[in-house]
Amino acid sequence: MNSTFYQNKDTFLIAVDCIIMGFRDNELQILIARRRMEPLKGGWSLMGGFVNATESINEAAKRVVEEYTGIDNIFMEQVGAYGELNRDLADRVISIAYFALVDMDLFDSSLIEKHDTRWVRITQLPELIFDHKKMVDNTINILQRKAAIKPIGFNLLGDQFTLPTLQSLYESIYQERIDKRNFRKKLLTMDILEKMEEKDKSSSKRGAFYYRFNKEKYDQLIEQGLHFSL
Repeated sequence: MNSTFYQNKDTFLIAVDCIIMGFRDNELQILIARRRMEPLKGGWSLMGGFVNATESINEAAKRVVEEYTGIDNIFMEQVGAYGELNRDLADRVISIAYFALVDMDLFDSSLIEKHDTRWVRITQLPELIFDHKKMVDNTINILQRKAAIKPIGFNLLGDQFTLPTLQSLYESIYQERIDKRNFRKKLLTMDILEKMEEKDKSSSKRGAFYYRFNKEKYDQLIEQGLHFSL
């Protein structure tokens, strides 16, 4: 690129910060790490990094998520840009935040020690550095809006799941109890879940049937002008 065009303009550092979310023990969890550099070394941080000269911000975010989880092809969306003058104590840094939804069963646990990371329940987050708490709050607001009209919550689950687990997921997203009968009625009426023959008997002798999300039926739903709605 020819840098002479903008030689009289200020330049800034561009970073990406990733709110990596998983679901376990009936609650949403977020991956955080101990910061290894100043300023605020030792503080709790989201996963992040600077954008390289040879990559787009989307590519940078995907690189960061894969580096800290060991998973590629993850559902990701941009949260927004954060550019307050003094948001980073070291320099002028503009950060683009992304949220990523992860199946925690695919998470490479060996990376925890390498990066000094922790999965923390969303209701028990410690104080985070800079404006990372604001990023998390904005992510939750976005997730709550989108989970009601799109089946993005299934990205937090494995290939198969029980209806009680699915309800627990949505209760964790909305941080409130959901009526069991209405929840199941809405889901089953949309006909996007496929009932499996196997049962999960880990919590009761009777057990609960496994289901899987049928994307083909969901795509047909959209083609017919209908919509996912919870």
